[in-house]
Amino acid sequence: MLGKRKRPYSNIDFTLKRVFKKPCFRPLQREVITATLEGEDVFLQAATSFGKSLCYQLPAVVDLGITIVVSPLLALMNNQVASMRHSKIKVETVNSTTQRQDRERILADLQCGHPLTRLLYVTPEYCATDHFRKILRIIHSQKELARIAVDEAHCVSEWGHDFRPSFQQLSFFKTEFPDVPIICLTATATSRVRDDIIKTMALDPLKLRVFRMSTSRPNLHYEVRFKCDEDDHYSDFLSWLRNVHARRANSERASQLASQQQRTDNVSGIIYTLFRKDCESLAARLRSDGIGAKPYHAGLPHTERTDTLAGWVANKEGYDVVVATTAFGMGIDKENVRFVVHWQIPKSFEGFYQEAGRAGRDGKASVCILYYGREDRDRAATLMARDQARQPTKGDGRAAQQQQILHRAKSLQALVDYCEATNRCRHKIIAKYFADDEVPPCDFACDWCKDAEALVRRKEKGLASEEWCSTQREMGRYDGGYDEYD
Repeated sequence: MLGKRKRPYSNIDFTLKRVFKKPCFRPLQREVITATLEGEDVFLQAATSFGKSLCYQLPAVVDLGITIVVSPLLALMNNQVASMRHSKIKVETVNSTTQRQDRERILADLQCGHPLTRLLYVTPEYCATDHFRKILRIIHSQKELARIAVDEAHCVSEWGHDFRPSFQQLSFFKTEFPDVPIICLTATATSRVRDDIIKTMALDPLKLRVFRMSTSRPNLHYEVRFKCDEDDHYSDFLSWLRNVHARRANSERASQLASQQQRTDNVSGIIYTLFRKDCESLAARLRSDGIGAKPYHAGLPHTERTDTLAGWVANKEGYDVVVATTAFGMGIDKENVRFVVHWQIPKSFEGFYQEAGRAGRDGKASVCILYYGREDRDRAATLMARDQARQPTKGDGRAAQQQQILHRAKSLQALVDYCEATNRCRHKIIAKYFADDEVPPCDFACDWCKDAEALVRRKEKGLASEEWCSTQREMGRYDGGYDEYD
């Protein structure tokens, strides 16, 4: 490990402005960066718009040595690597898409004694290989291993909504390199998940700095819309989006956008759906109605996914809306996402909060709409049970798996309660789930605070219509289109 730096870190302000082009730190960013520069272990929980990646990227630039960043998704890594290269930062990634000659060049640099690389992005699976662990030992012996950053750290915990077994092997870092500081970052962690991450990563609670920001996103307008069938569902969304376009196209707003070289129909957004086939069919339907939409899921060719992501981030015409599975958006640095729509109820409360939080990272007003029906609720529960059935365990692991199933069921039920609630602010419901006492006034930024009576009427009408549709399907009189689901 490198020696501790001395206070004050005056160059972090210079680097923030010169390299990262940001005028000032957001609340707590300076404290988190200072803690990791001083060699302390850090756990950071903060909302999606906080700027968590800066908390390990900036130290890597101002400090000596290499920062290893463990990240779960290739899209996330590639986006951040491209962004830092644009800022002239020496960054590399080694993953399944890395060409052999590039891999050899990168690994040779890491072991040379004075590497040029400041940040190296890798997957948890690569961290588990003997070859990479041998290289890490060489880097550490040369006193060039500055810190380890674990992004999306909720993946470490069996209690997390996106548990990845490969993340649990990251305890290797503390076992092998106890003097190297670790920073774990996440937007979604209950107290139980946080404690499990700390335990699994073998962090010493007595030497750990924990930073926990409020879950509140006051610029996000949360709304639940109750649906009967897919056609009404689609028509409702299309009408809403066209109204948004129409408001932007009024003479005053249009001239303002024109002066900024922006299109009036460039309303950037994400639609999340549970199924790959829905990604493609919904994107095609939107395109046929004049909306620039692209599908994104893991089953598409890598080149197509890369093109979609690049076009969407660049606000390219025809790439305004991405229809995606949950594989999309994690860690993507795009600030002007004006809406996030969940086409069905997600499988967990944490997943909903994290995905909705990808809207409005620039602090401007944005909309988060969740389309809810009780049939989708039941379907989400079935999918969750199917996921669990695909992970057979024996012996001691069986009890832990049963507890995990129970936790996920409770998370889904909490989200169902959120959808059906007609007596409380949605921001407060989210804060309560994460045990967050800091809840600023909603200021009409949810459908309940905006018009509670209208919400009650919409719920009664929507769920009654869904029940009627379900009855007609059972009698063979109505085809709501649900056979299209996988």
